[in-house]
Amino acid sequence: EQGPDYYENKDIPVPPGELDFVLLTHAHMDHSGNLPAIYAKGFKGPVYATEATSHLCDIMLRDSAHIQMFEAEWRNRKGRREGKPEFVPAYTMEDAMGVIRNFVGCPYNKVITPADGISVRFIDAGHLLGSASIELILRENGIEKTIVFSGDIGNTGQPLIKDPEYLHHADYVVMESTYGDRSHGEFPDYVTELARIIQKTFDRGGNVVIPSFAVGRTQELLYFIRKIKEDKMIHGHDHFDVYVDSPLAIEATRIFMKHMYEDFDEEATKLVQAGINPIGFEGLKTAITSDDSRMINFDERPKVIISASGMCEAGRIRHHLKHNLWNPNNTILFVGYQAVGTTGRIIVDGADEIKLFGEPIKISAEIVQLQGASGHADKEGLIRWVSQFEKKPKKVFVVHGEDSVCDEFTECLRTEHGFNAEA
Repeated sequence: EQGPDYYENKDIPVPPGELDFVLLTHAHMDHSGNLPAIYAKGFKGPVYATEATSHLCDIMLRDSAHIQMFEAEWRNRKGRREGKPEFVPAYTMEDAMGVIRNFVGCPYNKVITPADGISVRFIDAGHLLGSASIELILRENGIEKTIVFSGDIGNTGQPLIKDPEYLHHADYVVMESTYGDRSHGEFPDYVTELARIIQKTFDRGGNVVIPSFAVGRTQELLYFIRKIKEDKMIHGHDHFDVYVDSPLAIEATRIFMKHMYEDFDEEATKLVQAGINPIGFEGLKTAITSDDSRMINFDERPKVIISASGMCEAGRIRHHLKHNLWNPNNTILFVGYQAVGTTGRIIVDGADEIKLFGEPIKISAEIVQLQGASGHADKEGLIRWVSQFEKKPKKVFVVHGEDSVCDEFTECLRTEHGFNAEA
């Protein structure tokens, strides 16, 4: 979990060694992040996912294993001095590499048969590069049933990736409810708003620092900034530099580029066909080593710094906050969800000061949130998705939302839309 650890994390109710295979909707860590842990406990079967999800998990699970091991080492160094027992990481790099080798990349819409009597099809969910809803057809003793798992359903009109595809038949549906209690409102003009924030900050001699999720959100930002530069929307600061300071974000951007021919939406595909890289431009710089990262803060010119993690809980963004938060000329721009208890949420909620690397840092920079930047469907989008089934499913199981949201969305499906739904 991001932020406080509220929930009891129950083990899978069978020994992992007895699992035949895994079906994965997409690469985000709240869906894929425990795969190396079940590998460590004996699961050695295939993991079926789309091609892009397989490629993204290759970098994300290695990154996660690196963080687990680094954190365990840090805790144990501290713990030994206090006589505490050894802290064991959830998994190691070896476990991550082991499960990565077992990924099987599947094209969208192609039926695969992972076992007798089971057919599987991945349908584009429009949430992240490679994200999918999964249709499962089960046959036994002459009876056939269809279960659809929504995965995370995407917001329409997102840059780069296609809108969610709809399914039309299911006996049972398991669906997410992340934003099942709210509407994202009117679609904001991100390009104009982002240009306004950059212009205003540069005019006062400051930097725009963007804590961003390495996979998905960073690539969207590059798409917007390419457009801003192409349309010459920033005046008096021509050829400004944009730094991507996150090894994971840089690797993820390469994977996005690799998949741009088959997985990008119509608008981005037109750019590709015209020989334009939708997420590349003049002045885009990458910081790979920690020395590269440190050098950014010695560059006096106004610039945009995109760094991870998106909720400021770890990673290089914390160094950039330390160097930029105290200066009223700078802007810290939040472009994604900030979970309760995270550093990002504390800053957004208006704290005057934050502790970074053991020292208090005064918050004087302008703090801005780019509203509505969400990769998830809102309540209307979720209802639109579940309403596409030609015949109402026998039952809809609502999952993957905060408890109160899950309950509220289930009640809405029951009373307002006539579904047999259960939270």
